[in-house]
Amino acid sequence: QVRMVESGGGLVQAGGSLRLSCAASGSIFSINDMGWYRQAPGKQRELVAGITRGGNTNYADSVKGRFTISRDNAKSTVYLQMSSLKAEDTAVYYCNADIQGRDLWRQPTRYWGQGTQVTVSS
Repeated sequence: QVRMVESGGGLVQAGGSLRLSCAASGSIFSINDMGWYRQAPGKQRELVAGITRGGNTNYADSVKGRFTISRDNAKSTVYLQMSSLKAEDTAVYYCNADIQGRDLWRQPTRYWGQGTQVTVSS
């Protein structure tokens, strides 16, 4: 089995910064793309940023220039550096990864973290 454990959320003032981390562990052969999503109250979950195994990134327009996604393949970890935070960034943030397990005859599976709350006070 695979676990994805997030950390780094919290309360921050507008204009501040936070760094989220998400570490995958368990029966992992390789990790393909990874990403961060968020869900605000009453809204649908949306993609914030994604990163391929090779390091290519993509961002939601609302966070471009303020958020940076990165990964450490050796640690099976993805990060989200958030700067110039705004009240509208308040949400539960979830990491996601497409993981090939050690049972190589199975297709890769997408796993989610448990979510971490980010609250930005204005």
